[in-house]
Amino acid sequence: MAADELIGVYDAEGHEVGSATRARMRAEGLWHAATMVLVRSPDLGRVYVHRRSPDKDVFPGLRDCWAGGVLGAGEAPDDGARRELAEELGVTGVALRPLFSWPFERPPVRCHNFAYETTWDGAIVHQPEEIVSGGWLELRELVAALRDPASDFVPDGRAVALEWLRREGHPG
Repeated sequence: MAADELIGVYDAEGHEVGSATRARMRAEGLWHAATMVLVRSPDLGRVYVHRRSPDKDVFPGLRDCWAGGVLGAGEAPDDGARRELAEELGVTGVALRPLFSWPFERPPVRCHNFAYETTWDGAIVHQPEEIVSGGWLELRELVAALRDPASDFVPDGRAVALEWLRREGHPG
């Protein structure tokens, strides 16, 4: 996560319109895009949840149920999702199912999130610079945590996960 890394800058409607450094994007609250991959167990009853490093540039130390990150300049969402999944959790060679895109705007964060889902039953290998711990959480436990505003989930991940639950028709 180099501050001088070039990332894609987007307009409010979700179209890439240029690039900027990560540092400038964060400092100016520029619209950008990110990928989010929900990793589920093959029986679909559990979701992988991790705790973000305290050194992350946004939402440090909080839990997240999505693996993902900011898209580089000119990077396609599918490519970014595969890259981030491999980098953060060591998960490769899986089919990604596109779910939806969802804008998150809580200045200074303004991001178009491209959500995906996959299943995995292999080893998880954390990227230590970004993730300090993680484990499988039963879907019902995840739902309860996401719906509890006092739980320690990242705000953007919570918002997209709640939309995912709504679209899936999950009760509760």
